[in-house]
Amino acid sequence: MDPRQFEGSTDSSGSMRGEPTGRAIVIGPYVRTRGGDAETPRRSVRNTDARLDEAAGLARAIDLHVVRAIVAPVSQIRPATYLGKGKVEELKGLIAADGVGLVVMDCALSPIQQRNLEKAWSTKVLDRTGLILEIFGRRAKTKEGALQVELAHLNYQRSRLVRSWTHLERQRGGFGFMGGPGETQIEADRRLIGDRITRLENDLKKVQATRRLHRAGRQRVPYRMVALVGYTNAGKSTLFNRLTRADVQAADMLFATLDPTLRSLALPHGGKAMLSDTVGFISNLPTQLVAAFRATLEEVMEADVVLHVRDISHEDTEAQQHDVETVLHQLGIDPDGSARIIEVWNKIDRFDVDQRKDLENVAARRSTDVPRFLVSAETGEGVETLLAAIEDRLAATRTTLDLSVDASDGAAISWLHRNSEVLAKELRDGRYDMTVRVDETKRDILVNRYGAAPRPL
Repeated sequence: MDPRQFEGSTDSSGSMRGEPTGRAIVIGPYVRTRGGDAETPRRSVRNTDARLDEAAGLARAIDLHVVRAIVAPVSQIRPATYLGKGKVEELKGLIAADGVGLVVMDCALSPIQQRNLEKAWSTKVLDRTGLILEIFGRRAKTKEGALQVELAHLNYQRSRLVRSWTHLERQRGGFGFMGGPGETQIEADRRLIGDRITRLENDLKKVQATRRLHRAGRQRVPYRMVALVGYTNAGKSTLFNRLTRADVQAADMLFATLDPTLRSLALPHGGKAMLSDTVGFISNLPTQLVAAFRATLEEVMEADVVLHVRDISHEDTEAQQHDVETVLHQLGIDPDGSARIIEVWNKIDRFDVDQRKDLENVAARRSTDVPRFLVSAETGEGVETLLAAIEDRLAATRTTLDLSVDASDGAAISWLHRNSEVLAKELRDGRYDMTVRVDETKRDILVNRYGAAPRPL
């Protein structure tokens, strides 16, 4: 047996966000894949060590003390316990020896598999979906975020109700001995959960309606929408703070921020846009969360420019890119064919000069349909070039006009500054010759009111 299969790693990190709430073992039951499998794209194959580290990081994100993180390779998934019988017995001894109260399985378990493992190991078992939902439940701060997390959690919990409470049947139905059991506890729980889900879905419809009103309000002014997306811990919040001079929480942890944030983004030529920081994505993101957070992710769907932030220093950066693009596809955004996407290769401060040149060559050789920019959100390197690219991309759907306004017409000049991007302004013979860039909605106003003329191409 490969000694790497049960290699323990004691948690000696000093980055806990509070006292550990319990001792846990993290198990990576990863299915062996063939490198040449045509159904497994090369860039989606993840490094085993990186997967295990990420799972341990997720556990630590809810203040668990990870006593041991081990890999348990799986050749074939067993319907009853996911793992083979021999592996279950082998792990039982390790779990008992470590005296832990929780086992985290870095996979999606069926309700039966979860129950059988709990019986075999005499401890609580949590799968990857449940772990991510627990993190989201702790990190959601706004009412909207709490609603979305609760909806996802209830949908998950409803599938976990197994027939274990038949001794709590309320009454017998029918007449005499022919009547079957009445409403059991499990049926009552399902009904209560179903009622709560219906109420949450109605509340989220109101959230979606409110967001539509906010977007409609933003569309009445010249501000465009730019959205940040990316794998969790790719540096989105740090880049958000760098671009907007905000103070959104940014930490070296998975899902450090959850609730969406909007701030004004100043562009190089004086224009403004709205920048949205969204929840980070992760591999095997629970479908319940994608569905529940659709109201939040609508900001991405409606954005004029989408910045896909990548941690280019991560050993699994290609696999992370594939995971993010999978979620974008679920939202109806084609990462390869969309003219809105800009890739941001973040954390280049971790490379030396020669390595950066190699990265620049790699970026230049990639498809020109999706531009790529090397930046360091931590140091600010490359940010000005990125801002110029954002401005150019936003300008592609706007019209540039030349016009002349009397210098004494302060109201007109003020209106132009509020409702357009003033690219150039020069005083000549008591008049301001101006070059402005506007949305199509404002174009006719400038043409009719100020005699503006489109700038020749």
